[in-house]
Amino acid sequence: MSKFMDKIKETARADKKTIVLAEGEERRTIDAAAQILKEGYANIILLGNESKIKSMADGLDISEATIIDPDTSELTEELGNGLYELRKKKGMLPAQAAEKVKDVLYFGCMLVKTGRADGMVAGAVHATADVMRSSLQTIKTAPDTKVVSAFFLMMVPDCEYGNNGTFVFSDCGLNEYPDSEKLAEIAISSSKSYKSLVGGEPKVAMLSYSTYGSAKSEQVDLVKNAADKAKELAPDLKLDGELQLDAAIVPSVASLKAPDSDVAGQANVLIFPNLDAGNIGYKLVQRLAKAEAYGPMTQGMAKPVNDLSRGCSAEDIAGVVAITCVQAQNQD
Repeated sequence: MSKFMDKIKETARADKKTIVLAEGEERRTIDAAAQILKEGYANIILLGNESKIKSMADGLDISEATIIDPDTSELTEELGNGLYELRKKKGMLPAQAAEKVKDVLYFGCMLVKTGRADGMVAGAVHATADVMRSSLQTIKTAPDTKVVSAFFLMMVPDCEYGNNGTFVFSDCGLNEYPDSEKLAEIAISSSKSYKSLVGGEPKVAMLSYSTYGSAKSEQVDLVKNAADKAKELAPDLKLDGELQLDAAIVPSVASLKAPDSDVAGQANVLIFPNLDAGNIGYKLVQRLAKAEAYGPMTQGMAKPVNDLSRGCSAEDIAGVVAITCVQAQNQD
């Protein structure tokens, strides 16, 4: 575990939040819950059948976790009524809401929506689309946000680039082909995520296969226009583009390709032009550079709900919970 994650956990521990782990009947989730409770940086709510969860725990100490079964809980009717009120204008009927809220994702989101929890983590066994649908239909976006996006916190060992190998990569999980306005919003949101979680000044690179017009195409123009838009919206933000990856993070390359840039060679927030590039990029760094990759973390939600890779480990889940706690603290 990196020193960075140790710092995140220490911050989480200082103002302990309550996080819902919606997939309580999943062994990795139970393992993570035991680890989190032992380290004492979050209160945990596990969703699922209590007998099954305790049986699966198999000697792990989850005695301090709150276990709630949406099928039998006394909260289910109240949360179902709340879901109906949120969705009735979209055509949801009371009976539909009463059934839908028994889904652990919707039940968990409604716990967050009603203030019974500060955030939710899921995705070990659910698709990203399902996790995001439930959260967008209940918790919704933050008041000042137009685009919900997903980022990864990347910690690359023995790396001289970024912030000692720490980066934010975005968007690597949600927006498939963002236009220039959405890409600009993603960049600004990602800079805020960097500042709140990593600390220090974000330096944002809008990535492309071109640097300063070295190639010509509609896609290059899209990235350049996004950079211009982001500078208009956040003039004090250090942001530049379009930049190739090597120009963005390697000082010697930056001195040749973008010598006058205050970002090139120093970037710690990398904005990918589309989901293909972002997803491939983070997985390359994770697997080949043996980086720690935490995410996809969501940004732009009114309260934090974070998705997991279905290939995640218990340690990954525990790390995402710690980050979710710090996100909740920052939103307070």
